[in-house]
Amino acid sequence: MYDFIIVGGGIVGLSTSMALYKKYPTAKVLLIEKEKELATHQTGHNSGVIHSGIYYKPGSFKARFAREGSLSMTAFCQEHGIEHDICGKVIVATKKEEMPRLKALYQRSVENQLNTSMIDKGELKEIEPHVNGVAAIHVPGAGIVNYKQVSLTFAKIAQEQGCDILLDTKVMKINEGKDAVTVETNRGSYQSNYIVNCAGLQSDRVANLSGYVTDVKIVPFRGEYYKLKPEKRTLVKHLIYPVPNPDFPFLGVHFTRMIGGEVEAGPNAVLSFKREGYKKTDFSIRDLTEVLTNRGFWKLAGKYMGEGMGEMKRSISKSSFTKSLQQLIPEIKPEDLIKAPAGVRAQALKDDGQLVDDFYVIKGNRTIHVCNAPSPAATASIEIGKSIVNQMNVHIEKTTAVLTP
Repeated sequence: MYDFIIVGGGIVGLSTSMALYKKYPTAKVLLIEKEKELATHQTGHNSGVIHSGIYYKPGSFKARFAREGSLSMTAFCQEHGIEHDICGKVIVATKKEEMPRLKALYQRSVENQLNTSMIDKGELKEIEPHVNGVAAIHVPGAGIVNYKQVSLTFAKIAQEQGCDILLDTKVMKINEGKDAVTVETNRGSYQSNYIVNCAGLQSDRVANLSGYVTDVKIVPFRGEYYKLKPEKRTLVKHLIYPVPNPDFPFLGVHFTRMIGGEVEAGPNAVLSFKREGYKKTDFSIRDLTEVLTNRGFWKLAGKYMGEGMGEMKRSISKSSFTKSLQQLIPEIKPEDLIKAPAGVRAQALKDDGQLVDDFYVIKGNRTIHVCNAPSPAATASIEIGKSIVNQMNVHIEKTTAVLTP
């Protein structure tokens, strides 16, 4: 009999296990992961950015936890000797028409209590000599890290406290009783006082296994990347982002320095035909059918038809992808780009076609289901883990709600 069972061995599940032991040092904790390794999916395919929280609605869970998480993540890396680099970021307006959006974003950064500054073209050139821009926001606190390494350190700390970790173990059913919860897996059954679902791309399905009918569906979006050839990495000194398009829920293609020296360019965002589909040829009848029969998806597709077609064009055409990158760095050529591994974002979608904009949980009597934790969840993982544990102090009603700070 365990005190807590965590489903999902990504960075949020592992952070939660670590946070449980900080609050309940003598607890018995079991973490269940269906893959043969930890941090395999969203965490293991993460771009590695330590986000500042500039993009998120003031007062939102994402804004607060990204801001606090960037500090706690940096402190954690310093304490445990994890390589990281607070290299800073520029968000660039490439033409005058983007200036109103850039100024609005700067105002949001002020409301989110971030250390940022507006810089002109000359100041931008001092930071990023190869970037084309009329002005930019400088975010000195943004950084980079290897989140898989962070996750494995979380796991090591939890295991040293007594956490049991089961790999290659798939949850088949969850029975939430009055006095305990039983988790049935392909390797046996386990009982616990409490269950935390941090299953990422499978989080809505795990909630369904517990008997909860969610009002959201996970839709997988594949983020496709290129990386710069080694001799072209000097074109990028820091992190370089465009001004986000307010009519599209993704940030647009950008340049990201990586721990280890590589520079990624992307991502392009397209619908994945499989929840864990990192290749264009990956396909799941079940996953695709669920998306295509979801009325919310078609409302979403209709709303973003133009932007979505552009993303598909860039997915097919390297030349089109390059043209998007050239808006930021005109020197980039198609031959400078090498195909890089893709990632898949687990994005919760409501029936009305609205993407869930904040972290989202479903609360049960003895279960809590984290059903929307895309970026900046890695940055905010320590704060998310603490928040989940703090919610276990009180009786949790059978309600659905967006987490609030």
